[in-house]
Amino acid sequence: MRATLRWAHSDLRTHRGEALFLVLATAGIVVSLLLATALFGYATNPWQRVFTQAHGAHVWLHTGPSAETGKLTGLDGVESVAGPYPTASTTLSSQGTRATVELRGTPERPTVGRPLLTSGHWLDPAKPDGVVLETRLARALLAAPGDTLTLPGTGTDTGTPRTLTVLGVADSAEPRYRPGEQPGLVWAPPSAVPDPGGQVIGLRLTDPDDTDYAVQRAVTVLGAGAVSEVSTWKQGRAEAQGDNRLLGQVLGLFGLGALVAAGLAVHGAIGTRIRGHLRDISVLKAIGFTPGQVVRVFLLQHLAYALLGAVAAAALIQALGSHIPGRLGDAVGVWQGLPGHTVALFTVPVAAVLLIGATTGLAAWRAGRVPPVPVPRPAAPLGGRLSGVARQALGLRLPPALVLGWHRAFTCRLRSLATVARLALPLLLIVVAMSAWTTIERFDSSPEQIGLPTALTVHAESGLADRDTRTLLERDPQVTAAYPGVEVAALVPGQTATIALRGLGTRADPYPYALAEGRPAQGRDEAVAGQGLLDLLDVRVGDWVRMTVGDQPQILHIVGRSVEPENAGRVISTSLDTLRENDPGLGPTLYELRLRPGADPGEVADRLATTGHGRLDVHAVPNPADGLSALRGVVVGLIAVLALIGLIELLTAIGGAVRESERDLLALKAIGLSPRQITAITVTSTALTALAAVVVGTALGTPLAHWLIDAQGRSSGIGAGIAQGPSIALLLLFGTAAVAGAAALAAVPASRAARRRLADTLSAVA
Repeated sequence: MRATLRWAHSDLRTHRGEALFLVLATAGIVVSLLLATALFGYATNPWQRVFTQAHGAHVWLHTGPSAETGKLTGLDGVESVAGPYPTASTTLSSQGTRATVELRGTPERPTVGRPLLTSGHWLDPAKPDGVVLETRLARALLAAPGDTLTLPGTGTDTGTPRTLTVLGVADSAEPRYRPGEQPGLVWAPPSAVPDPGGQVIGLRLTDPDDTDYAVQRAVTVLGAGAVSEVSTWKQGRAEAQGDNRLLGQVLGLFGLGALVAAGLAVHGAIGTRIRGHLRDISVLKAIGFTPGQVVRVFLLQHLAYALLGAVAAAALIQALGSHIPGRLGDAVGVWQGLPGHTVALFTVPVAAVLLIGATTGLAAWRAGRVPPVPVPRPAAPLGGRLSGVARQALGLRLPPALVLGWHRAFTCRLRSLATVARLALPLLLIVVAMSAWTTIERFDSSPEQIGLPTALTVHAESGLADRDTRTLLERDPQVTAAYPGVEVAALVPGQTATIALRGLGTRADPYPYALAEGRPAQGRDEAVAGQGLLDLLDVRVGDWVRMTVGDQPQILHIVGRSVEPENAGRVISTSLDTLRENDPGLGPTLYELRLRPGADPGEVADRLATTGHGRLDVHAVPNPADGLSALRGVVVGLIAVLALIGLIELLTAIGGAVRESERDLLALKAIGLSPRQITAITVTSTALTALAAVVVGTALGTPLAHWLIDAQGRSSGIGAGIAQGPSIALLLLFGTAAVAGAAALAAVPASRAARRRLADTLSAVA
């Protein structure tokens, strides 16, 4: 044991840099995997906790005020119901901020779908103007218990604003407030909803898996014309998970990829070290070391490095994880309070160490097979006989360093391919990470290419005429176009869900959809649809689809697939003229504004709100990139971890090249090559190996990144076509930096080896 420890200590002193990089790389990998675990838990468990504690409803049906919702109580599969509650759509304003809301008349605190108070208290019959706000809505309005909200045009006198007092703020498992997409939820006394436009009822099912069937039965009982919108617990969960799940997937994917790359790098490092220490290993066996002891020397040594990095990562996440700024810190804080936190904190580092240990064991097994008596290696010039091409190149007076460096890099095909593959894997993952970064930048710099051609959405009061509204909007110097439109909820065939049916623009002035497939909707009954809708209805571009709006059917021909970042892609869009053919009295309820390049949407929104004298509700169009800001820091951290792994493999390749050159040193000096030329051979060999790895990593990483990003786009409903790879200039800069860095790292050890004394060279060859 003492001899084993002395050998390990000697090897550590010789390879301090590689040991440090291995510890840091392992720590980075484990941190990535733990953060991914935290994000997955943060994405799912908070919503599940709210749903369970609130005794949430699995289905919420919005109907007309005259719908006979009492029939749903005895429906098969319905355990209990919430409501029905009268509802009214309106706008609330607070501290200069406006939000579209659903006022829900709630006579008493529900038992199904019960709001969970986070501050304040529940409705008080003694305060008829008191309301409770959903958490995200309260955050958007900057409202807290005791604040006053303005409800325009609903006072006792016509047009007089009415004030409401916030009594409490509560969490809900229903879809939360999203500006311009989902109205916020406000619980109010029934007297605060004097003129309801509809009602809502919640159904809690005995079997949540039968949600689609229950929706179909409920719509059949009530009649398709009575149901205006359907939302399910699955939609609420997906919306709550949001970008957190995507961050978790990115961290998990790259963490696992980096773990495999680290394992391969360790395997290559041990294999190279064994080839360089065959004589020392033979001496160990000659003095009594068994093959098992030799294997344990390498195995325990690298397991210790991996264990040190894993323990450091787990301790770092446990102690400081919740203090990370932004969403990652919030996720770690919530995750640390979940029941499975301790198990995950132990399992993830152990799994990482075991995987690295497995790859280490495979390489260390070769050390156990080294014979006690070293077998002399056959002398061969420069690692093998020169090929015909190499001899012809030397005959053409090409620089010997270039020709012999190429020969040394690729003379042993199996070993060279293995080295290139191990070095290419972290480079490939870096290219994928760079593609993720440039895709996020595309959402910011070119939103019109990913389904966001407009920057602002405007809702006008019902008393404002269409012509007056458009004149008011287009008068702003920063507005280049105002597209009138309408958005309604439509029942899909089978009546199992509702989708968003949009009519935007006119045939004379069509809305500029971002198409990934097909062509724009130009003729009668033509429409474009998002990927989420195509998947939901199991249709393709070219098919006809039928949906129901109220009690009127709408049949549309899908001629293109648009990139739809909103509503999980469950959107079908046509022109306003097409919808008017089915309903001549239909008028625009919203306007999508296109701004001049460089215009600030916030300033334009404030200016329009002031110009409209409170009659315009202006919201910025939500950009998915706003929720992915944390992903930029994640990508930078992942690139750093992958660069460490690549550096480990590069140092291994350099060490192997230097050791392999020792037996050729005498021959190279004998033919008249100077130490500088001999150094250039090793540097050229290393640079060519790095260049081959860069070419392979870039060639495979670019299409892989497109496939992964588009696959994520399809699964989220946005659809394929959003991926944006790095520019050619960036890839060239990346490749140049990798090759130049490899050459620079190889220069010092190669120069030392070329200037070794004759006695040292003879000893190495022996």
